[in-house]
Amino acid sequence: MKKTLCTLLLAGLTLGVSAQTLTLEECRQAAIEHNHTLKNSGLHIEAARHARREAFTNYFPQISAQGMVFQAQHGLAQMDLKVPLPLPGMSGPLTLPLSIGKRGLAAGVVAVQPVFMGLKIINGNKLARLGEEVSTLQYRQNENDVYEKTDAYYWQIVSLKEKLNTLDAVDRQLNEIYRQAELSLKAGLVTKNDLLRVELRKQEIASTRLKVENGIHISKMLLAQHTGKDWHGFDISCKTCPIPEAPSKFYIPTEEALDQRVEKLLAEKNVEAHKYQKRMERSKNMPTVGIGAGYMHYNFTEKDVNNGLVFAQVSLPISQWWGGSHAVKRARIREQQAENDLRHAEEMLTIEIEKTWSELQEAYAEIDIARRSVSSATENLRQHTAYYAAGTASLTELLDAETIFTRSRNDLTDACANYQTALSNYMRVTGR
Repeated sequence: MKKTLCTLLLAGLTLGVSAQTLTLEECRQAAIEHNHTLKNSGLHIEAARHARREAFTNYFPQISAQGMVFQAQHGLAQMDLKVPLPLPGMSGPLTLPLSIGKRGLAAGVVAVQPVFMGLKIINGNKLARLGEEVSTLQYRQNENDVYEKTDAYYWQIVSLKEKLNTLDAVDRQLNEIYRQAELSLKAGLVTKNDLLRVELRKQEIASTRLKVENGIHISKMLLAQHTGKDWHGFDISCKTCPIPEAPSKFYIPTEEALDQRVEKLLAEKNVEAHKYQKRMERSKNMPTVGIGAGYMHYNFTEKDVNNGLVFAQVSLPISQWWGGSHAVKRARIREQQAENDLRHAEEMLTIEIEKTWSELQEAYAEIDIARRSVSSATENLRQHTAYYAAGTASLTELLDAETIFTRSRNDLTDACANYQTALSNYMRVTGR
């Protein structure tokens, strides 16, 4: 018996530890940490940072070292050495064959400092820095998408829970109606069919409850997977829809919101990138200048030689000029296309911001309408309940009043959840 109690206690403690009840902000943070796309976006930022640092190294001298050892079948330099003066015992000049460089070695190191590279290094560094900024903006964009999806899951669960509370209230009301119908049936005031109608309504509510509970279960699983949590014991802290704040508190001018949109900033970066690419194409047609120094050691004639040198080099890309002008014009056209895309993005984003603000105001107005409907439906149900108890209203009228009450409560729940979703969307489209 003691062992069984210990086992049950341990199981209860385990369930208590594994239970996770999160707020909306905690769900957002967990989703950010778990999201696969955001993890890759973070890696893209890191890769872009290394690309920027790599581009900066092009300002440094380019140093290279090389070495060579060879063994030839014959000397690399072959010649006949003629001795013009006759030697004793010989009647004419002497010819001596001479072979040099049959084996040897050479090694050296050279450093070249770029002086002018047609602005390729400067523009390349600006492009690399721009790439890092774009990666950061793309991370923000993906982060906004994660927030939006998290909020949608969260408020869906809140809405379903609120509907479950409505079903609880309806259950209590139907139980009271059923009790009164039973008393009326015993008194001979109603027929068996009236009692059956109440039972059918109770069964309808039970079916709706099952669907709502399944919806809550599935929505919790989706949010738990989205946040990287174990769905066993997972729940959210919000049980009912909070009292919404007026949308005027969150309003900002459209022009200000437009300047904060990631999409606009990305379009501006795209224009800037095409400007640098145009300059890169132009720089390919420019001369390059560099200065350098080197040190060499070689031995081709069985004698070690050490030598140092300094030099300057100039390169003119003459053949590049043939097609280079067309490449610059093509880059200029792409820059114009990027500018057109920016203007189009600004127009569409402005429309989206205005549309979302209108939807937020509409959602807030729907809450006020739904509240008045709930108030009217509640009073209507109260009156019909009293009339039915007094025998001046039929059961059909009472059940109709209960149905209107249930629908009005659910409409208010949907209106509150829609407002929270619309508010989250408005905050997103205004760059917040």
